[in-house]
Amino acid sequence: MQRITALALLASFALPALAQEEAPKSVPATKILTPAQAQEGAARAGQPERAEPVYDEAADAGEQIAGALAKAKKENRRVLIQWGANWCGWCVKLHDHMRADAQIRKELLYEYDLVHVDIGDFDKNMDLVAKYGADIKGNGVPFLTVLDGDGKVIANQETGTLEAKDDPAHSHDSAKLMGFLTEHQAEYLQSAAVLDDALSRARAEGKLAFVHFGAPWCPWCHRLDAFLAREDIRAVLDDHFVEVKIDTDRMVGGGDRLQDMRKTQQGGIPWFAFVDGEGTIVAHSSESGQNIGYPAAAEEADAFLAMLAKARPGITEAQRQFLKTELVKSVKRQGGG
Repeated sequence: MQRITALALLASFALPALAQEEAPKSVPATKILTPAQAQEGAARAGQPERAEPVYDEAADAGEQIAGALAKAKKENRRVLIQWGANWCGWCVKLHDHMRADAQIRKELLYEYDLVHVDIGDFDKNMDLVAKYGADIKGNGVPFLTVLDGDGKVIANQETGTLEAKDDPAHSHDSAKLMGFLTEHQAEYLQSAAVLDDALSRARAEGKLAFVHFGAPWCPWCHRLDAFLAREDIRAVLDDHFVEVKIDTDRMVGGGDRLQDMRKTQQGGIPWFAFVDGEGTIVAHSSESGQNIGYPAAAEEADAFLAMLAKARPGITEAQRQFLKTELVKSVKRQGGG
């Protein structure tokens, strides 16, 4: 059993003589180590030190999960909690395996918001462990929990059965991990239905639909998503627009919706348009001939503001200038542009 269980951890404190031994280069499966010994053994084995630990021991795990749930709900994704700790070699192995395997890495990028929750010495964040029914004391860590956007538990999974038993490197089985992840990912939405719902709401509320197109692999799309999710930005835009995102990769027919609205396959994303309740485009991000994308530069922000003024003259000059300032500042904060 290569994973660390709570019973094994507790038993280790009853073996004080073990602490006096020199940490072995490799630890037999039957040997029990404390977290400190596990870390020391890894160092002696020549494993590289990490610039950043896998588990943020100072983080508020409840806030991390809440933030991930908010994103997952909006994007029709799942939250994947990996319970564990930095002293747990198998927790770090699982993290590294998921990052190294291209197929798993893409699956996580597209379908999951990943949260690493530190369990300390099986004495930390136990309220969250109980809340989501993660049996880490019986099964050890790493342990996986999948939540939907509303926080409902979709699956709890011990990871011993996801290990590659015949692998001399004692790694994890990529096929088993992918099977688990794909089994519990969210069902894709129909882009036509998502758009129709936004247009219906726009008609009912006397607003325009702010339709933006993006994809999981697009970093500027993520920046636009994050910008539009800010409460101070929503306080300005929500009075005028029903915001809706069409994912060209994760919604059925998402690419077709983009082509239908833009009338061409040319041009990048994010691409966006302000559309009335009847589906008529009032303004769009490639009116000048070149797609604005994320309006990071001052001149791009000016073009975006001109779109806003055209679409909704009721937005005040002060509100437009606030949006321009925040657009440019948001890129500087993130080291872009």
